[in-house]
Amino acid sequence: MNAGRAGVPRLQFCTDPGEFLAATGDHLSADPVVSTVVATLAERARSERADGIAQPDRNWWLVVRDDAGKVLGAGMRTAPFPPYPPFLLPMPDDAAVALARALHERGEEVRAVNGALPAVERCAAELARLAGGRVEVGQHTRLHELGELLRPDPVPGALTVATEHDVALVARWYDAFMGDADEQAGRPRGVSAHEAPDRTDLLRRIATGRVWFWTDEAGRPVHLTAANPPAFGVARVGPVYTPPEQRGRGWASNAVAEVSRLLQAGGERVCLYTDQANPTSNKIYANLGYRPVVDMANLVIVGGTPGSGKRS
Repeated sequence: MNAGRAGVPRLQFCTDPGEFLAATGDHLSADPVVSTVVATLAERARSERADGIAQPDRNWWLVVRDDAGKVLGAGMRTAPFPPYPPFLLPMPDDAAVALARALHERGEEVRAVNGALPAVERCAAELARLAGGRVEVGQHTRLHELGELLRPDPVPGALTVATEHDVALVARWYDAFMGDADEQAGRPRGVSAHEAPDRTDLLRRIATGRVWFWTDEAGRPVHLTAANPPAFGVARVGPVYTPPEQRGRGWASNAVAEVSRLLQAGGERVCLYTDQANPTSNKIYANLGYRPVVDMANLVIVGGTPGSGKRS
């Protein structure tokens, strides 16, 4: 579907991630750190599609162009958890507003929007206006890139790669990660929209060799750090999880530092997200040499009747 008129950005909704990447590759690679989430998930979806893994019918990928066809922005709606928030990369304000109107006309129920500011603010505000609701902040996040790695004080133990035999523990810690992050940020547990990966997805991630434990001197796992495969030369670290009884011992700092070192040694740029409301994680990453790149937000639309238009 294409939407637009003279002077207004043109919106193209793609159901094929390969088509999306063909259209936006140059745009995404021009700022690969900011584009990391969209680029990583598009690459994963393209690979899964090639392997015959079906994607939900609700999923789409967005290309934003000007009248001359130049790509101005991008986004996606691929979240596997309710309320399936779209994720937006930077785009012109009028494009973000046009997207809200297009989604309304398509009859899509949009109860949250995630991604780069100010695009998500413009889109969410227009969606709320059309629905007769209001916008609330679900979460403020910040994307950071690692410059020169600053090594923390060493602690006992070592970084070890998780194997398929560890999948039960990995699943348990992935599931605990978001709830504990809410708690550390002063929010009720479960407020942040998320869904833990299923066993098949976790096994696929473990098979890439990018899920690690920090093990103590006795060889027991006391912390988990993971990283996504690179897209356009950028790898994103996360999740980073330490069980409550193991916190405050330096496991996270040392694990993230060693994972970051390995990724940089492999020629990858390294980035990660922090929750702006979590002072502990923000301090850890700043001390390691991570520096802010862009602020993002998850905005929730409360009340009203979203998506009252007709889906096209």
